Amino acid sequence: EHVVESCVNQVGVNLNTASMHLLAHVAGIGPGLAKAIVDFRGVKGLFKSRQELLEVPRFSQKAFEQAAGFLRVPESENPLDNTGVHPERYPLLEGLGQKLGKDLKDFLGAGAELVKQEGTFKEEVGAFTFEDIVRELEKPGRDPRETFIPFSYRDDIHEVKDLQVGMICPGIVTNVTNFGAFVDVGVHQDGLVHLSQLARKFVKDPREVVSPGDRVTVKVLEVNFDKKQISLSIKEALEGRGPVEGQRPRRSEGGGGRPQRDDRRDDRRGGGGGRRDQGPPQRRQAAPPRPVFNNAFAALADLRGQLKPKK
Repeated sequence: EHVVESCVNQVGVNLNTASMHLLAHVAGIGPGLAKAIVDFRGVKGLFKSRQELLEVPRFSQKAFEQAAGFLRVPESENPLDNTGVHPERYPLLEGLGQKLGKDLKDFLGAGAELVKQEGTFKEEVGAFTFEDIVRELEKPGRDPRETFIPFSYRDDIHEVKDLQVGMICPGIVTNVTNFGAFVDVGVHQDGLVHLSQLARKFVKDPREVVSPGDRVTVKVLEVNFDKKQISLSIKEALEGRGPVEGQRPRRSEGGGGRPQRDDRRDDRRGGGGGRRDQGPPQRRQAAPPRPVFNNAFAALADLRGQLKPKK
């Protein structure tokens, strides 16, 4: 019930095709008025405008004020009847059309930019109402979603055997886990982007950089054809490689992997140019760790022992 009601009042309802049960979820219309609308439509035919709702038996002006903005009439001669603009705002837009020498249909779609440029109109209706009107004019009808750009995979890969190490492929993130993200590159087998290959910086939680449904570009690092496992990298697919943010410098390979000694530290100590014949440096003795107590009585006993005067 809540989902249907939310969708109906956000997207709107086609007055000429909606069922009685769907109309009953519109604000201001209950089951009784919904049945009256359907009966009226069955006798009189399709509605030609929102204004004809007032001809429906028991459909009052108050109900019209509440429901009109959620009802769409695509067949209406007034193009605003197919938008979420309330009929109370029609005179304002009609006046703006006369001022600019435009018809109301010229304000729909890309024509909403004409309304945006009218500062006096914004002051007249208020900032919030102005934004609502412009939004409805930009997307007339019952589809408030943003423009969708279809996604396409590489044309030369269809199966795992088509993948080669080093390929750059577009993909879609299908799942995010604690150790990385799975990406679909169009071969019916998701590849894994390990946590270390998600970004050119240190990533503690993969969800900080990717989410399911994200469109990404990946590089194929490894393909195991027997196990059908694919290793991918978003970091390697990025252009302009440089030092990775947050990566620690590698240790010197000489001396069994131990870091190289910096003799400048001995110079700062006044050791005569880093010579080792002056003996090992004195180590600072660390203070003994204080005991950790799990109850207040043990802590109190320790405190009393510290405060006890020495003989």
